[in-house]
Amino acid sequence: MKTTITPMALALLAAFSTLACAEEAPIHMLGTVTIVGNRPTSLPSQIPTTIEGITHHDIEQTINATDAEDALKYLPSLLVRKRYIGDYNHAVLSTRASGTGNSARSMVYADGILLSNYLGNGASFAPRWGMVSPEQVERVDVLYGPFSAAYGGNSVGAVVDYMTRMPTKFEAHAKLALTHQPFKLYNTNDTYQGKQASISLGDRQGGWSWYVDVGHTDSDGQPLTFPTKAPAAGKPGSAGIPVTGPVAGLDRSNNPWLILGTATQYHTVQDQFKAKLAYDISPSVRATYTFGVWRNDSKGRPQTYLRDAAGNPVYSGTVNIEGRSYTLAPTDFNQSNEDIQHIMHGLTVKSNTKGVFDWEIAASLYDYDKDQLRAPTTVALPAALSGGAGRIVNQGGTGWNTLSGKGVWRPNVEHIAEFGYQRQAYKLASIENAASNWIDGAPGERNAAFAGKTEINSLYAQDCWRFASLWKTVLGVRFERWTAHDGATSNRATTKAHPERSGNFVSPKAALAYQASDDWVLKASLGRAVRMPTVSELYQGGINAAGDLINNDPNLKPEKSWTTELTAERRLAGGLLRLTAFGERTKDALYSQTNTLAGSVVSTVQNVDRINTKGLEAAYTADDVWVRGLTLNSSVTWTDSKIDRNDKFQASVGKWQPRIPEWRATGVATYAANDQLALTLAARYSGSQYSTLDNTDPNGFAYMGASKYFTTDVRAHYRINRQWSVAVGIDNLNNYKYWNFHPYPQRTYVAELKFDL
Repeated sequence: MKTTITPMALALLAAFSTLACAEEAPIHMLGTVTIVGNRPTSLPSQIPTTIEGITHHDIEQTINATDAEDALKYLPSLLVRKRYIGDYNHAVLSTRASGTGNSARSMVYADGILLSNYLGNGASFAPRWGMVSPEQVERVDVLYGPFSAAYGGNSVGAVVDYMTRMPTKFEAHAKLALTHQPFKLYNTNDTYQGKQASISLGDRQGGWSWYVDVGHTDSDGQPLTFPTKAPAAGKPGSAGIPVTGPVAGLDRSNNPWLILGTATQYHTVQDQFKAKLAYDISPSVRATYTFGVWRNDSKGRPQTYLRDAAGNPVYSGTVNIEGRSYTLAPTDFNQSNEDIQHIMHGLTVKSNTKGVFDWEIAASLYDYDKDQLRAPTTVALPAALSGGAGRIVNQGGTGWNTLSGKGVWRPNVEHIAEFGYQRQAYKLASIENAASNWIDGAPGERNAAFAGKTEINSLYAQDCWRFASLWKTVLGVRFERWTAHDGATSNRATTKAHPERSGNFVSPKAALAYQASDDWVLKASLGRAVRMPTVSELYQGGINAAGDLINNDPNLKPEKSWTTELTAERRLAGGLLRLTAFGERTKDALYSQTNTLAGSVVSTVQNVDRINTKGLEAAYTADDVWVRGLTLNSSVTWTDSKIDRNDKFQASVGKWQPRIPEWRATGVATYAANDQLALTLAARYSGSQYSTLDNTDPNGFAYMGASKYFTTDVRAHYRINRQWSVAVGIDNLNNYKYWNFHPYPQRTYVAELKFDL
């Protein structure tokens, strides 16, 4: 893949850019890159940190992209935990010092609209990737670390910004994609298909421009969970129906267990609609309105491995396996139906004079218009397909909204100052009701409910100051006032309200750049980030028989991190080499751990006293390597991330932070044989990692484990003529069977046909 502007620009753009530096082509001087063109960007004009990125052209040529998050696939130190095409609730982002269990430690935007889901932190709070399709993407930029005062504490890992298309003339696009995944694991031997179609139109006439994108996805994912039983849990004797078919194996702690079948194998049907309307109020002021709708209808179905003497599948009751009896609960082979409709609005008015002063006002709303999950509780397959008692989880009314205003002041060539106000508000409204019929029954008695709101009001300012010909610094500070209110946790009979909380926090930022020579730039950055507890971390728990809270803590402290980065960048002939040392010290890290609270042994989110991370990252990109048309991009990251202090769980001290491998690497080689044909070979590697705080899960190649992996991908993109193009590819060409709690996809074939007018 190639870089957004030039290979140099990706690493230097936001570090110390100034729109007033020049009017010619991008240059490499004192860590400054100038972007030519009037296209507004949602990024601040100075972001003192490493930045990487990719353009629409390079996504199309090099990546088998079926979802927006695939654009990040080969960028340094990043991993999106995407389990299948259309993964809507677990595709969380991992960064240098944040694992896939820490979704709230990164920020994802599309055209300045927040897609990150800070209603919670963890696997089920993924960014709302479905609001962006790969065909919409014009470019993606990733900022590493919390070094810009323009972003809150959730930027401690990275900030991802998707810029979507806005046409300059009439254009039309259509795409059809098919996928095919043969899957073999345990006693499952099946194939899973997917198909996608999208159409987009756009135009610009006078001061008006518009773009509309409609997409449809119909995808079958591989099995994700597996009912299991420990052999020692079985009662010796002849009780129960004799069955065959279970698979003996070892769990993530190398204890023996029996795998009884599969569960949570999703068939998901998604529809996405996105519209953007822009009006140039003047040559330098543009207003843009964005509207998005994302619908999802998914069904999760299990498959038992157990067979009775007649060969019939067995899903429930008491079974006998090799002289031991086990009782299968109706929910061991869990099922679910989900019906979701989310709506997004965004409005921005922005000036882009590139003169003394520019400004921007923006607001956005993300609304869970409908979000309902239904599942059986007392009846198992096959009877459950006709109904029976169950539960309904309704999150309608949940969502978040943002409001911001900022100014950019350029009093002279030595200074560019940015300042602004931001507000982010989150609302959780979740209730679980019993239902006499889990498929279409009305909600009955309440089982549990969680509600609450959090709000962050922020002021920030930063100044990019060229204080000498070879030196530049960026100094900034961010003030945040956090409040949590209207919190309530309920069970069937009791509701426990939580008092309002608030806190004020200050986060300074500083960076320095030195132009050591025409080819070398040295940079140093330091930033503090305060990651506030999310609504679900505070309030989504339970109440025991004594009326005490369990599984949540409304008094959680925010995470507080100091992050540093030292970078040396070397311009090469047609490329760039970047070497970065990074470090992070986090106090009061928010993690789920097990201990005794209110007289009960529970797993709940708690503050881990201190986690220390250090690491090295190298990234290399070059065009026309060895032969004309061959582009190479590669990266390697070494990380040492350990728990330094944890008074509540001493066994974790000195152990690896979960889901952070010691080594990871990416490599992409693309050969443009001519103007029509591009061939790509790519690879990703991640070393061993753990999912538990005390690292008691050494077997990563098991259900609920987190394994190492080495995967390779290939893609061939051929442009038939100006309108038509085709692509074929294979993801996980070497068919590596790897895990991150769930199994990742195995070898998957992709075929695409595209029309561009």
